[in-house]
Amino acid sequence: MNTYWDLFIGFFRASNFSFGGGPASIPLVQAEVVTKYKWLTNEEFADVLAIANSLPAPIATKLAGMIGFRVKGWLGSFIAIMGAILPTTLIVVLLGGLIMNYAESPALKAMLKGVRPVVAVLLAQTAIQMGQKALSGKTTWIFCIIALIIMLFVPFIHPAFLVVISMLLGYFIFKK
Repeated sequence: MNTYWDLFIGFFRASNFSFGGGPASIPLVQAEVVTKYKWLTNEEFADVLAIANSLPAPIATKLAGMIGFRVKGWLGSFIAIMGAILPTTLIVVLLGGLIMNYAESPALKAMLKGVRPVVAVLLAQTAIQMGQKALSGKTTWIFCIIALIIMLFVPFIHPAFLVVISMLLGYFIFKK
């Protein structure tokens, strides 16, 4: 049975144990939402992630809000968002000065240098899992290749533009 506490703890763990910014939280959110609590399937998670990426705001809060709403309605959305942002917000407010004093610390820099490759692997793992579900036919592979080419060779195009365009194209190409 899903409880509000599960929502808070699930998003607390996912958001507060991810290092490297919002995208680094995606594999951890997926582990909580799909693997641990089974609130969504991998395919449903990929759909929610695609929608969340097309909206403004940090990805962790969008995922928390959307998934929390799906699991427990408006209150679930609020509680999941609080789990995602409250602990970090309190740490930054309460320890902000201390953190800024040690921002140039060799020890902190070394720890961050050590965690970055792990974050990259987590992101790659999530991309592979999502790709296995998303790339289901010739048309989806064409979408993927065109998006990759645009991202590599036309870097001034914002990724949100690609997401919105692909949603519109998907509507017309895949609707039944």
